[in-house]
Amino acid sequence: MGNMKKIMVVDDDDMNLQMAEFILKKEMEVEIVLADSGYKCLELLQKKQEVDLILLDIQMPRMDGIKTLETIRSHPEWKDIPVIFLTAAADKNTVIRAGKLGVDGYIKKPFTPADLVERVNKVLALKALDSPEMAKLFAELSNLGK
Repeated sequence: MGNMKKIMVVDDDDMNLQMAEFILKKEMEVEIVLADSGYKCLELLQKKQEVDLILLDIQMPRMDGIKTLETIRSHPEWKDIPVIFLTAAADKNTVIRAGKLGVDGYIKKPFTPADLVERVNKVLALKALDSPEMAKLFAELSNLGK
């Protein structure tokens, strides 16, 4: 139970929050943290809310997903948290800006449960491969043949 993944879903639309939470909890063993704005997301991170992944809506009032991602990437403790954008409209400039900020993926709204779960699993798997534990394991494996 200690290694249950924690996913923060950030969206100003309550229906989207509830749907993402329902799908992820139904299909995966995860803990879900909900935030209804970019400000709430940053506030939770500041309160030492540890998460393994952030699903972030781009179009939100006051602080959009791009600005939220810029803030996350510029913070030393949060910069490596994988972020997947949830978006209804991904115009070319937004995609380019998000790419420069190191977004880990996009999920187009409306999304299917299968698409959401697949993308989340893929990003979490890549994060696991990038972990210090995996680096140590690979080092041990490469030493076996010597």
